[in-house]
Amino acid sequence: MSTPFPHDEDAPVFVISVAAQLSGLHAQTLRSYDRQGLVSPGRATGGGRRYSLRDIALLREVQRLSQEDGVNLAGVKRIIELENEVSALQNRVHELTEELAAAYAAAEQAAAAVHASYRKDLVPRHRQQTALVVWKPQPRRPR
Repeated sequence: MSTPFPHDEDAPVFVISVAAQLSGLHAQTLRSYDRQGLVSPGRATGGGRRYSLRDIALLREVQRLSQEDGVNLAGVKRIIELENEVSALQNRVHELTEELAAAYAAAEQAAAAVHASYRKDLVPRHRQQTALVVWKPQPRRPR
């Protein structure tokens, strides 16, 4: 979401009235969603709710799922939980992929270092051609 605000999308900056306006919902609906654990905004020092841009987008998604798709709020909560889990797993796969690539690079460097340390007089530079000869004895003739 592109905004003129210099804050990141997770910064809790909007009071409940502004969040209600931005999301197109009533402030009481936002309070209800918070109580049910659907959207949990940050809190100001005085205890007031502070919504981030990510919270606003989530409020809109909750509304869309419940109004347009007919999903009850328990279902919406489960969908949100599963989407968060999928996102976390995708992040972990990305981290593991990077770690694996680094491990492969380190292994290649280690192998190259070992090969570079070989004594040149003991290891031939080019492989010589070798041939395999299969010996098959001739059957003996009876005497």
